[in-house]
Amino acid sequence: MAVQTQKIPERPLVKSGQKNANTVTMRAYSSQKRLSAENERIGQFLPMVHKIVQRVITYLKPPLSFEDLVSAGIVGLIKAARDFDPSHRAKFKTYAYIRIKGAVLDELRGWSFVPANLNKQIRNATRLNQKIIEQTGTAPTDAELAEKLGMTIDKLYEVFENARAQHFVSIDGFGEDTPALGPSLAIANTTTPDKQVEQTELIDKLTEAIQQLPERRRQIILLYYQQHLTMKQIAKVFKITESRVSQLHASALFNLSVKLRQWKDGR
Repeated sequence: MAVQTQKIPERPLVKSGQKNANTVTMRAYSSQKRLSAENERIGQFLPMVHKIVQRVITYLKPPLSFEDLVSAGIVGLIKAARDFDPSHRAKFKTYAYIRIKGAVLDELRGWSFVPANLNKQIRNATRLNQKIIEQTGTAPTDAELAEKLGMTIDKLYEVFENARAQHFVSIDGFGEDTPALGPSLAIANTTTPDKQVEQTELIDKLTEAIQQLPERRRQIILLYYQQHLTMKQIAKVFKITESRVSQLHASALFNLSVKLRQWKDGR
């Protein structure tokens, strides 16, 4: 008698073409989802580009147009949206700010708007200021410094404003709302304990130096960096011209940078 064998039903086979199609579909979905998130971030933080560029224009008066710098900033924002890794502890706002400002500064570095003769004047003013502080224990007034340098007070303010521009573009210490002041913004998970101690000490020294500024300059620094008032708004507060606010602001930053440099040099 013939033995009957039970036929086991075959499982439906997934064709390799179908597998590939599923893989392609999932990749397309993931890519679309990623692009959607990037576009959302770009749209949300586009106003930040305009805000940063506006501050740069007011701060430096560079030869590049507002539109030129906005274009550079948008490129930085797009790269930030593309490269941002949400698994890191940093917020996208912080990351985007760094990339946008870095792109704007890269664009500015291609233009030399601090002539060589002014660079020399900045160095001379810095050295003389340091020398007077070491000899007397106090910083000279703007009038005293101008006299010792053999230049008019207006010329000295031009030197201060160029020093401010040079310091800003060098990216030697700037924060989200405090260009050329305070510690650099850092990604949260890349800040080492040593860096944190150094930044804390820098802030303490900076606070001390601000307290030693003449009253009007100290008030301008606090209004500009803590209250985030524009120079135009500060001018209204003190009932002076915006250009005068810019001069006093540049003078204050020059003196602060001299004192912080002395601190770093251990003097």
